[in-house]
Amino acid sequence: MTGIATNDVPARRRLPLLQEAGSALAIAVIGAIGYYLFPDDLAFLTRLIGISFLVLSLDLVTGYCGIATLGHAAQFGVAAYAAGIACVRGVTDPLALLAIGIFAGTLMGLISGALIARFRGLPQLVLSIAVGQLVAALANKLQWLTGGSDGLSGITPGKVFGIYNFDMYSRTAYLFSLAILIIVFVALTRFVRSPFGLMCRAIKDDDLRAKMIGVAVYPRLVLMYGVSGAVAGVGGALTAMSTGVVGLDGVAFERSAEVLVMLVLGGAGHLWGALAGTIIFMIFEHIVAAANPFHWMTLVGLLLILIVVFAPKGLIEPALSLARRLTKGRAS
Repeated sequence: MTGIATNDVPARRRLPLLQEAGSALAIAVIGAIGYYLFPDDLAFLTRLIGISFLVLSLDLVTGYCGIATLGHAAQFGVAAYAAGIACVRGVTDPLALLAIGIFAGTLMGLISGALIARFRGLPQLVLSIAVGQLVAALANKLQWLTGGSDGLSGITPGKVFGIYNFDMYSRTAYLFSLAILIIVFVALTRFVRSPFGLMCRAIKDDDLRAKMIGVAVYPRLVLMYGVSGAVAGVGGALTAMSTGVVGLDGVAFERSAEVLVMLVLGGAGHLWGALAGTIIFMIFEHIVAAANPFHWMTLVGLLLILIVVFAPKGLIEPALSLARRLTKGRAS
């Protein structure tokens, strides 16, 4: 009996490792498909990866903690500006710029989290909008630093590892962003399964019960906001480096609302849902906008209405249900 239990423990430990390896492989395969099938759209795919970091970041606070926010783009935009300003002022190493973006995003996340996490419901939502609008107003006002409404331009990062240049076809930017996405996604997969991540889920389900068993709810939410800011900071820094410009759209309310739509589309509370929602929304928007420049918003709106009506928990839930049925069918 003891031998069976002992042998079962390593098997249980190997399962998360296999799942993480599977996630990394799946993202690498999807990335390779995009690289070889759409070589002329690598700039768009690189931008998609940058936005996916913001959606993953939003999923951490909304999907795993239940925090309502419509100002999450502030963390992304602050990180993009920080990396862009550093690059213009002479810091050109891509890894250093990435570290600066992570630091700026984390700091912005902790500051906004300290304010927003104190409240629940509508006050929380209003505060998040206020924080986002304040950051956007400051970015517009500090023209000497951010470029104001004209945007911050002239961002020219150096070679990755001193070897690979950021070329005009976005090959280096795409592969660099894809590699960072794989690392961050695997790290987040482990993070949300950790005791801290599971406790955040418990807070989302019933914060009063969590308080009753002695959980320090507020510090955990602020800390999760900091982690969320770090992830958004990665996306902001990568976007600044790959596009060479940072504009007010990076901190705009529309960006926050758009990424919330992507999260709802894919499914909140699932990292794969956040990633899938970003891919589906941005590719659909890209194709429809090119096919019909005047009425593409109508078609995007119809798609969202259909998905919310027929799959209120996002597209990830039907996909997971189908996968479970196929697994059970094979097992039987």
